Amino acid sequence: MTTPLPTGFRIELDASAKQLTADSWFGGSPARVIRLTGAGLAAWDELAAGPVTSPAAAALARRLTDAGFAYPLPPALREAPDVTVVVPVRDRPVALARCLTALGDGRPVVVVDDGSRDPGAIAEVTGRFGARLVVRETNGGPGAARDTGLAHVHSELVAFVDSDCVPPAGWIDALAPHFADPLVAAVAPRVVPGEPGRGWASRFTATACPLDLGDQPATVAPGSRVAYVPTAALLVRRTALDGVARGGRVFDPGLRITGEDVDLVWRLHEAGLRVRYEPSVQVRHDEPETWRALLKRRYRYGTSAAPLALRHPGSVPPLVLFPWPTLTVAAALARRPVLAAAAYGASVLGIVATLRRAGLPTAGVFRAMADGAYQTWRGIGRYGAQFAAPLLAVELLVGRHRAAAAALLFGPPLAEWAGRRRHDDSMLDPVRFVLGRLADDVAYGSGVVAGCVSHRTSIPLRPKVNSRLLRIDATRAGTRG
Repeated sequence: MTTPLPTGFRIELDASAKQLTADSWFGGSPARVIRLTGAGLAAWDELAAGPVTSPAAAALARRLTDAGFAYPLPPALREAPDVTVVVPVRDRPVALARCLTALGDGRPVVVVDDGSRDPGAIAEVTGRFGARLVVRETNGGPGAARDTGLAHVHSELVAFVDSDCVPPAGWIDALAPHFADPLVAAVAPRVVPGEPGRGWASRFTATACPLDLGDQPATVAPGSRVAYVPTAALLVRRTALDGVARGGRVFDPGLRITGEDVDLVWRLHEAGLRVRYEPSVQVRHDEPETWRALLKRRYRYGTSAAPLALRHPGSVPPLVLFPWPTLTVAAALARRPVLAAAAYGASVLGIVATLRRAGLPTAGVFRAMADGAYQTWRGIGRYGAQFAAPLLAVELLVGRHRAAAAALLFGPPLAEWAGRRRHDDSMLDPVRFVLGRLADDVAYGSGVVAGCVSHRTSIPLRPKVNSRLLRIDATRAGTRG
């Protein structure tokens, strides 16, 4: 039986959720249709009017938030949370001083020097701010440093903060209310770039930061809109960490450089716990200012895909394809308009039939399937840029399918630029953004391939084919757990 959401919580519908009929909604992540029983509708009326007060509303609220239809709004804190901050650092004393200045709210701070070349500089900064210093003689990576710091933590909550982060005042108090839910193991703020420099690389990263997971709150889970969160800034329940530790270590020592945070978040999820993403709190993070540093980091991120895929089977598909939208895109790229139209028509008819069997309205299906084909094109293009950019470039220059190659190579980053441009007038021009995105994708894809070779697996290179385009919740969400 699923633990209901506690009394006092409110919920707010996700932007993706759309009401179809009096008792059905479309939305969530992954997308689906849910239907409510009569008791479920009564519980929904309670949730729409205010906080959870009844068992039925509590059960429904849990179902909706777990499915991504809604996100929880916790009640206000009753008392200050019991928190210790752990800051792993290697060198960067100036960044550490800035981080500790931002953390200056009186809470205990443990700084772990992970084998700095100038330990005296780290010790001086740590002492100046009254933090506790723990020194590792050899560098073990951020995960090992956090584990070392955890050995000196006895509080209910622990806040991991990287030394190149600048959290805002009151950030812990803003995240901590989520722990009123006993299933919540961790809450992550939005990690955004610090002040960008004037260079091309810095400006690109300021608008396409891989750590920035967007402005919409979410329940974090593999395969959902927010599949992971970084530990650059993360508030965690200590008992949850103890519950997923292996051999006395919370962070996997086999993921020394990168991927250790994704692995931890997914282990918490697999343990039946919840991880929340709360973008109303924004933590600034230093980003690379040169192309060399930026692409090196993206390559490093890519190398973690293979070990993560082996540890968490099915959680790291590079691309998810649905048959009819994929055939629609392939036919369009091959300049077969009749076949593309037939495939699109078949996709529409299939969804219409599914909805009619369930007694649901079919309005909006044409637009939804067109959007499905559009997203499939963008996904295939991004996959091609990451793993087949040289082949697409050759085809663009001397092949017979130049238009298709151009549509796959340049189309998706141009579409991304246009989407971001609507919300950010200070963005790079389209040419530099597209070239930056392609370089970023090639670097990441090269890291994925290198990781696959070293771990002798092709899992992170294999697209996943999903035959079911729309899920209709057969449980008819009501009051049962």
